[in-house]
Amino acid sequence: MDGNFSNAQRAEVLTQALPYIRRYNGKVIVVKYGGNAMVNPELKEQVMEDIVLLWLTGVKVVLVHGGGPEISDMMSKLGKKAEFIDGLRVTDKETVDIAQMVLSGKINKTLVNLIQMKGGKAMGVSGIDGRLIEAKPKNEKLGYVGEIENINIGPVLDLLEKGYIPVISTIGCDGYGNVFNINGDTAAACIAGALKAERMIMMTDIAGILKDKDNPETLIPKITVKEAERLFKDGVISGGMIPKTDCCIKAIECGVKNVVIMDGRIPHSILMELLTDEGAGTMVTGYAND
Repeated sequence: MDGNFSNAQRAEVLTQALPYIRRYNGKVIVVKYGGNAMVNPELKEQVMEDIVLLWLTGVKVVLVHGGGPEISDMMSKLGKKAEFIDGLRVTDKETVDIAQMVLSGKINKTLVNLIQMKGGKAMGVSGIDGRLIEAKPKNEKLGYVGEIENINIGPVLDLLEKGYIPVISTIGCDGYGNVFNINGDTAAACIAGALKAERMIMMTDIAGILKDKDNPETLIPKITVKEAERLFKDGVISGGMIPKTDCCIKAIECGVKNVVIMDGRIPHSILMELLTDEGAGTMVTGYAND
């Protein structure tokens, strides 16, 4: 907060946040974390501060993270070229080993450490732990890219009950010992659905769903699933927003109350969304009165 704020102004800000703190106390919020907010060190710290602040106010935060750019970077260092089909990484045995090392090792433990440095209590798990994410091959052309078959949410519930912030890397497994790279947005939607989360927040590199993709001023603040389907047909939702919006709809169909697509590059965007009237990004809901 700006150092020019008086104590009275600080108190007023906190008072205005009280109804929202009360609303989300004890509720589950799933945050899908990735994109530029993960790459920029300063933004990364701010996101972890937001998560710890919410946790301290009694919100049950679950952090699901990706790490595509860091996987590509590690592949490059090891002399492997990244290849994509329809936006999905072609994943041979060596690549899935790299993905597991980067996601469940470096990135996951870095985030856990940051949360703990900010005063939180976190535990890192992958989709392999407790068979959290059971998967099968999505397409033989993609290799070890997984399609989720089942979410065993018990380990996450255990961590929440014991007061931890679960930090989940999106690596899945099957009953034969195979390991799969799982799309982070899809994994977050399925996990949020299994938790019947109050809200899922998808941090992206754009403001949200726009009527004109080249004009941030045309942000659509709130839409229903039916309205989203109409925007698909009209071509308003296109390109990279198609799979993200699909994940929002999937989460709602699985039992999440609402999903917000927001620009993770904006400092403290999570707090703006949850603790202010204005919110941030585009909220997708099941029904008009949600």
